[in-house]
Amino acid sequence: MKKIAVVGTVGIPACYGGFESLVENLTQYRSVHIEYQVFCSSNSYEEQLASHNGAELIYLPLNANGVQSIPYDILSLIKCWKTKPDTVLILGVSGCCFLPIFKLFSKAKVITNIDGLEWKRDKWGKWARKFLKLSESIAVKYSDVVVTDNKAIGDYVTTEYAKPNLTIAYGGDHALRPSMDNQVPVCDDFAFGLCRIEPENNVHLILEAFSKVEKRLKFVGNWQASAFGRELKSKYAQYDNIELIEPIYDLDELYKLRKSCSLYLHGHSAGGTNPSLVEMMHFGVPIFAFDCSFNRYSTDNKADYFADSSILVSMLQNLDSNRLSENGKLMETIANKRYTWKEITRLYEQAY
Repeated sequence: MKKIAVVGTVGIPACYGGFESLVENLTQYRSVHIEYQVFCSSNSYEEQLASHNGAELIYLPLNANGVQSIPYDILSLIKCWKTKPDTVLILGVSGCCFLPIFKLFSKAKVITNIDGLEWKRDKWGKWARKFLKLSESIAVKYSDVVVTDNKAIGDYVTTEYAKPNLTIAYGGDHALRPSMDNQVPVCDDFAFGLCRIEPENNVHLILEAFSKVEKRLKFVGNWQASAFGRELKSKYAQYDNIELIEPIYDLDELYKLRKSCSLYLHGHSAGGTNPSLVEMMHFGVPIFAFDCSFNRYSTDNKADYFADSSILVSMLQNLDSNRLSENGKLMETIANKRYTWKEITRLYEQAY
C-alpha cells in the first residue's frame, strides 16, 4: 500500500469547492494499492466520520479557508510527522511557507497543486498578495512534484521558476445524472451562467450584454455575499429576460438547468481550469467563454470567446445554429477525453 496524506482542503464528504470535489473523486476512484488520509476542518462538519470512500479522516479545530488556512495547513503538515505518509498531496499554497521545516523532519515526498495563481486575484489586499506569492515560490522550490490544473499556469511556472511541472485538470462527469433524464424538459431557449459573484469572473460584462438583447439568461451565484453582488442584482434583476438565482449546491437541481439550457456563459478570467466549466462541457452545450489563455486551453480553442460586453452582444445577436451545434459537440468530445475522474485519478496516481 502507498499512503497518501491530503492537506489543504475543508475535507470530505465534499461540501465546499473544487479541491474538495477533487479529493472526493480521487478517494472514490482510487486504485486498490492507494490508501488516503485526509485532513478535515471540524468546524465544517456536524457529523465527524472516521472514514469516507475508504479514506481515514483526521479533524483539526481550525477553518480551512481565510486567514486560518495558514495555521490549518501547517498543523496538518505537523500531524504528518506522526502519521508518516509516503506522499503528501498539498492543495493550495497557504501553508507552504512551512515546507522547508517540514522537509527537515519528514522523508515523505511532496506533491503540491499550486491552484490558480491565487496572488493575482482581485479579492486579496497588497500584503495578502505578497504572502501568497512568497508561499507559491516556496511551494515550487520545496515540492518534489508541482501540479498545475491548466497548461497556461504550467507555462508560467516554467517561465517564472524554471521548474518542471505536471498539468492535471479536474473531472466533470460527476455532474451528469443519467437517471434523471426523464425528469428534465427538452432543451429550452435560455442561456445559463454559474459562478461566485466576483469581479474577476466578469459577471458584470455578461449581465450588461443580456440587458441589451432579448435572449433569456438564468444566472446562479452568491449575489448576497458581497456589495459587488448585491449591486449587480439590484441593477439587473429588473430586466424581464434576466433571472438571478441564489446559490444552488444540489447537483440534481443544477443538472436540470444544465441539461435544459441552450447556451452556457463562462466569464472567469483567472484561476486556471475552472471546475464549473469542465462540468458543463460534459453536457454538449455550446459555450461562450471570456477570452483568456486559461479558458482557451481548457476548451482547446474550440469554444466561442468574448473580451467585452459589446462583443458578447454581437455574438448573441448573430447566433448560428450550425456553429452552436458544432461548438457543443466539440466541448463534449474534449470533456470525455480530458475531464473524466477516471483519467484525473490515473494521472494523480501516476504522480504518486
